[in-house]
Amino acid sequence: MTEVTKEEFGVIPGQGSVQKWRLKSQSVTVEIISLGCIITSIKTKGRDGEFNDIVLGFDNLQGYLNNARYFGAVIGRVANRIAGGRFTVDGKEYQLAINNGPNTLHGGVRGFDKAIWSCQSVEGGVRLTLISPDGDEGFPGELRATVTYILAEDTLSIQYQACSSKTTPINLTNHSYFNLADHAAPDIYDHEVSITSNAYLPVDENMIPTGEIRQVDGSPFDLREPVLLGPRVREVPGPGFDHNFCLASGRKTHFCLRIEEVYHPASGRVLEVSTSQSGVQFYTANFLDGSLQGKDGATYPKHCSFCLETQNWPDAVNKVQ
Repeated sequence: MTEVTKEEFGVIPGQGSVQKWRLKSQSVTVEIISLGCIITSIKTKGRDGEFNDIVLGFDNLQGYLNNARYFGAVIGRVANRIAGGRFTVDGKEYQLAINNGPNTLHGGVRGFDKAIWSCQSVEGGVRLTLISPDGDEGFPGELRATVTYILAEDTLSIQYQACSSKTTPINLTNHSYFNLADHAAPDIYDHEVSITSNAYLPVDENMIPTGEIRQVDGSPFDLREPVLLGPRVREVPGPGFDHNFCLASGRKTHFCLRIEEVYHPASGRVLEVSTSQSGVQFYTANFLDGSLQGKDGATYPKHCSFCLETQNWPDAVNKVQ
């Protein structure tokens, strides 16, 4: 059985109270706050019997109010980048807020990660709901989004739903940063990763997919068999992995398929990820630089963690798939 409890995490003047929900099974404890549906902590046991917190985050609400790297947050309306911050739907062009060079990133200036969601308890977890008004960050339609976290023994499931009054792009994901040794460990070079994908999306200088779907054969992006991350990340052009791996033809599947596994030999911890989405953005914390002070006074340098953001393909609203 999963124990579900809640408490106040803090108050944002003019916006309201932020709740913290704790989901606890015999093997895993997950903490989630109503600001941005943020996962603030995942504690799980290693082979030594000790529990460690394996996601990056902050000790208090103020840290999450300045969460420029989206630690643990649900991203929306559209995760990843939209080229030029514009798209056309039903013959009408929409211009979005620009917040990443020439592009829109992770929903814009005030995406779903910065909103306080309403919460209700469900069996084994919590359901969070947000109403995004028509025109929010430039997107059309009033949109109702729900995110449900359920913990069953050692499995955390995240279920996303959204309904809009107008045709609009929607692409929700979770942006947790993992280090299976401990959130404060200095790097992930001793982790082994595998991703069941035959292709990835090359990107241009602005991190927008070029439109090519490139096979991984013979490249550093071939992660179909487990590889040690330290040597492999140094082979990738640029600062590290920040690429979409293609899991399907670009269209959402109707079943969950286990497609990623990360193993940390020293602790014995394994993270398995399953998804019904057509892609996963594998990101190795290339833009962290040690300037952020996280939980327990930890600093988070480059390559200290990784993200597996299951989602639709980046800039899909402007690409033919």
